[in-house]
Amino acid sequence: MKKAAVQISVLAVILLLVCVGYRLCTENMYMAGIAVHGSDIRPEDLRFSEETPNVISHGSPQRRSGWIRVPIFPVHPGNTYLDVSDDMGHDVALMRFRVGWFGTIYDASTGGFTGDFVVLAAFTAFCLSVAVIMYRAFRGATGPAFYAYSTIYAAGFSLFALVTGITMLIISIRHFLTPYDFAMMNAYGAISSASWHFMLATSPFLLVFAIAMAISNIALLRHERFRIQNVMGIGIAVALVLGWGLAFILHSRDFSGSDWEGRLWRTVCNVYSTVFAYFECMLIGAVICGTMAAKHKPDADADYILILGCRFRNDGTLTPLLRGRVDRAMEYWRSQTGRKAVLVPSGGQGPDEPIPEAEAMRRYLCEQGVPGERIMTEDRSKNTFQNMEYSKKLIDARTHAAKVVYATTNYHVFRSGVWASLAGLPAEGMGSRTKWWYWPNAFMRECAGLLMNRIPQELLLLAAMIVFFGVLSMALG
Repeated sequence: MKKAAVQISVLAVILLLVCVGYRLCTENMYMAGIAVHGSDIRPEDLRFSEETPNVISHGSPQRRSGWIRVPIFPVHPGNTYLDVSDDMGHDVALMRFRVGWFGTIYDASTGGFTGDFVVLAAFTAFCLSVAVIMYRAFRGATGPAFYAYSTIYAAGFSLFALVTGITMLIISIRHFLTPYDFAMMNAYGAISSASWHFMLATSPFLLVFAIAMAISNIALLRHERFRIQNVMGIGIAVALVLGWGLAFILHSRDFSGSDWEGRLWRTVCNVYSTVFAYFECMLIGAVICGTMAAKHKPDADADYILILGCRFRNDGTLTPLLRGRVDRAMEYWRSQTGRKAVLVPSGGQGPDEPIPEAEAMRRYLCEQGVPGERIMTEDRSKNTFQNMEYSKKLIDARTHAAKVVYATTNYHVFRSGVWASLAGLPAEGMGSRTKWWYWPNAFMRECAGLLMNRIPQELLLLAAMIVFFGVLSMALG
């Protein structure tokens, strides 16, 4: 992901230089437009009067498809109003211009400025390029490198960049073809509402996902007793639907008030959409990564097979969940040709467990015909991170630069890989199957756990997005 960040930064600098170079190497003319739809006003009938002399000058106006185009040229930096009337003295238009130090003309009436289309095109290219860069970073994360928060970001936000880039492409084309009917002020509004456009584009996925989560959670409650963690899926489904509905109400509500109040209202709407879109991107990224991790099948050449423990029965026998993990490890072990890997059941003894989880798994492995010399237990760990950390110490003591895979339940594969990475253990995961109605709810608990582990980083990135779109909304409307 660091490589992708460098590429994005270099791209931003290059496109910025392109925009600056265009302004320095081209004339400073700005083409203003006056709407005359259904009117018989001729360009030669217009009279121009500047409030402040020597700020701008104008060329000969020309009529084009319901608009009169007026070339505006900079004279000196400053602000001025340009009053346009016909030969009978009737007001036709009042335009306000500002000339910057580099001769750039800003049209306060439409939001346009000299070279605005080039800036739109550059921003469009930036968004689409970011989508490609992040997608390549996501696809390029293979092996142990796949299990990282950066993979979630790349998967989720590449989609956000793609939707924003497509939106910008449509905006740029409309502004290029009809620069006066679709002025830059419209473009600013569309850009600041990028998060809302993303929510609209992904709403079908959101609805299907919410329905699927609710159905699986209802099935879960029919098989297991009621617990708070067993209704997480329903809670998330309701939150997604209500959150999207609130965004729809905010953006569709008519607003009447001053210009400042209107900007403030649009900023509130866009900030809310940004927060929602951020967590939606994280959800999409986590679902994509978690699903791919659960289906991944490592090459059968590992030196060690780490088996992550969990609760077992009081009589020492394995629950279906834990047995599934061990069976998946043995399936991989038996698929190896030549030298067999060492199986490493990992898990300490809980306060209500008669023996360590690793010992219970070792006994089951021996019952299934695995030779005792091919088993190395790790019986001190209390959580997934310690599973990885303590197992790494045992493995490093026996073999240098060993290739390691780990077996766990399908919904737990990606998060376990993140813990392995944090523990310094390069490893690939493989998942055992679980009931269809159990998987989605358990997977959402894993996603929540991933986010909770990085609250400061998540808040920092979210704040950056809020500031960007919030300032854009407040400044440009």
